[in-house]
Amino acid sequence: MKGPGIFLAQFAGDTEPFNSLSAICRWAAGHGYKGVQIPTWDSRLIDLEKAADSQTYADEIKGICAEAGLEVTELSTHLQGQLVACHPAYDELFDGFAPPQMRGNPEARQAWAVDQVKMAAKASQRMGCTAHATFSGALLWHTVYPWPQRPKGLVEEGFTELARRWTPILDVFDEHGVDACFEIHPGEDLHDGLTFERFLDKVKGHPRANILYDPSHFVLQQLDYLQFIDFYHDRIKAFHVKDAEFNPTGKAGVYGGYADWVDRPGRFRSLGDGQVDFTGIFSKFTQYNYAGWAVLEWECALKDPEQGAQEGAPFIAAHMIRRATHAFDDFAGGASDRNHNRRILGLDPV
Repeated sequence: MKGPGIFLAQFAGDTEPFNSLSAICRWAAGHGYKGVQIPTWDSRLIDLEKAADSQTYADEIKGICAEAGLEVTELSTHLQGQLVACHPAYDELFDGFAPPQMRGNPEARQAWAVDQVKMAAKASQRMGCTAHATFSGALLWHTVYPWPQRPKGLVEEGFTELARRWTPILDVFDEHGVDACFEIHPGEDLHDGLTFERFLDKVKGHPRANILYDPSHFVLQQLDYLQFIDFYHDRIKAFHVKDAEFNPTGKAGVYGGYADWVDRPGRFRSLGDGQVDFTGIFSKFTQYNYAGWAVLEWECALKDPEQGAQEGAPFIAAHMIRRATHAFDDFAGGASDRNHNRRILGLDPV
């Protein structure tokens, strides 16, 4: 495992040190981070089209990070991925994810989004990244609660269409040797293990259809986030280290009663302030030889982001495990000898 890294999306802004890649990298390195996950929609940090088309420019981005002692962990197309599949009910809400000239035109917006994610595959290869962070988008999310009753075949049709849209994109990722890592997230059609399995079946087990694991979204769904690793560890290629808590009351539970984040029973917290068992998670990842980055995604309803970032790097570093190179009881063992083993078993020597 590599880390700690930090996702820059929640920190980028119009004031120093958050308004340029060089300044925000120096800020991140000053807090102890070793890598940055870069949101490709933020032109203050990167020009995605140039990064896809020009190795010279990609090397410049890597060089800016390297000057601060950082690596590029992954590129992110969360916003563009959302627009690959967008139900009309969300057109107004998600229109802001696209450039002004695409707004109000769902077909043009979707074509732009597909092109963006394909460019991100090329740019990721140029950056030397083997994983990429994104969202699946959603055609079915408005039916997540089965009332009114879903017509037979609706879910099947939805995942068939989602796979039709994503398969050519996944093929581009395969051409460039990069894993597309879908953040399993409410609001996406890939929001838990079963929905990921439905999608994986529809894309015929595509080798580039993988997972960005973020336990905070599983706490809010009341899903077993440790067993999720047991089930899907071979597909987990990216990791957002984010905390959360779920404290239901007699008035609200998983759905939150339309409350603001600070008042919801389920809410995101800064690392160490929530309920996520990170010792268990890092142990599972060590058990299964996870080789990607551990990247802070800061989203907290209470704590100042600067404090969250400052505390995040040492928190991640303290939980990272250097895998043992030998068994703890090797000192008590003996040399390998087949006949010795057979005598222990009461068998004749060979």
